[in-house]
Amino acid sequence: MSDEADAVVIGSGPNGLAAAIVLARAGASVRVLEGTDAIGGGMRTRELTLPGFHHDVCSACHPMGVLSPFFRTLPLDEHGLRWVRPRASIAHPLDGEPAVILRRSLADTSRALGVDARAYEALLAPFLGDPHGLLADILGPLRVPRHPFRMLRFALHALRSATAFARGRFRGARARALFAGCAAHSVLPLERATTAALGLVFCITGHVDEWPVAEGGSFAIARALASLLASHGGRIETGRMVRSLDDLPPARVYLFDTSPAQLAEIAGPVLPAGYVRRLRRFRYGPAVFKIDWALDGPIPWSDPAVLDASTVHLGGTLAEIAASESAIWRGEHPERPFVLLCQQSQCDPTRAPPGKHTGYAYCHVPEGSTADLTDTIERQVERFAPHFRDRILARHILRAPDFERYNPAFVGGAITGGVADLGQLFTRPVARWNPYTTPNRRIFLCSAGTPPGGGVHGMCGYHAARAALARIERLPAAPLADNR
Repeated sequence: MSDEADAVVIGSGPNGLAAAIVLARAGASVRVLEGTDAIGGGMRTRELTLPGFHHDVCSACHPMGVLSPFFRTLPLDEHGLRWVRPRASIAHPLDGEPAVILRRSLADTSRALGVDARAYEALLAPFLGDPHGLLADILGPLRVPRHPFRMLRFALHALRSATAFARGRFRGARARALFAGCAAHSVLPLERATTAALGLVFCITGHVDEWPVAEGGSFAIARALASLLASHGGRIETGRMVRSLDDLPPARVYLFDTSPAQLAEIAGPVLPAGYVRRLRRFRYGPAVFKIDWALDGPIPWSDPAVLDASTVHLGGTLAEIAASESAIWRGEHPERPFVLLCQQSQCDPTRAPPGKHTGYAYCHVPEGSTADLTDTIERQVERFAPHFRDRILARHILRAPDFERYNPAFVGGAITGGVADLGQLFTRPVARWNPYTTPNRRIFLCSAGTPPGGGVHGMCGYHAARAALARIERLPAAPLADNR
């Protein structure tokens, strides 16, 4: 078997596999090098607690997976992927009143928002006429949009801070809390500009399709992508850790599904010193602390309707969530953090033995935090699900350093690919006309360190592979180390 290929992809996360598929479908010979013994990056599923309980190590629910403009074009169902949809995408419990539930029906969701029913419906309805066109414009680099008027309407809202937007648009606590929980996925203080963008995007996605889980676990997505790649002749080699240029086989182009820091470390000798310095200045932001539970039954929510949702936002009001996220950026561990909880086994019974359930939750923590927040998270769950701890059979925790050991691309325990504020939203990892290219015409970055950032959507890999295809035929097949 020849050691040479047209393209070598370093890393087998969703973006690395997406890039490899684009290249292979275009007729290029592709090799994917994965440093560990298992493909998938953040898409892995393991028995972390007890036998028979299958836990997603990182990614869990997949609104962008099912709505990805690229993944939607792929026959992943023919390669074993089955999306399992819940009855609702998001539940947001509140103290002393029914939870806010984001259902696919805009009318049903709006009615439960009381005084803000009309305001919420008026906000979302204009984006639901062609949501896939809007998402195609959003999930990519800064460019002239294909749907400029709809994108302008979105941008006028998205550039604001989540707190200012929610307080200006809504009068009641319920709609404000729902929006704040969606915006908190940005891992930014909600007072910062652009945090309204993610709040709006996640509200939109919940009305396009229910936020699904992958049957059997998130690894099923990686397995389907790998199977599709193999059907086009692509090769994946596990246990091939790349630490330097000498670890890379000959190829025409190299696509790095790694952090900017890893790209600098590996390819620094063949990149300009100034560019390498800018890669090393890339900001990764806060990390996460995560718990997986094996449960002796469903979570006993005060409002049983919360069981309808694949994703639960635990944080209370807009003011509470904003205070929690701001504290993280000050290096603090708040007593009542915003907790993102997923209950995959509620809609996918393959995740646990009969009658049992899995639980998954994380909160944001300062970068590199070694704190154990088990009690803090479980108290936040019990705030809305009394006697929750009575259901726990076993637990497994991951601190921020554990995430970086699990995947070196999660620098400092940050799982989002880096800070997505105004300074890095479109200029990640550095300001370039095409952010997927580098000053070395044979090297491309295809990870969440490029637009549109973190998530299981494959769009970073898709756009990087398109950039590589524009050059590949004009480049020689040779070891990258020869450029030193």
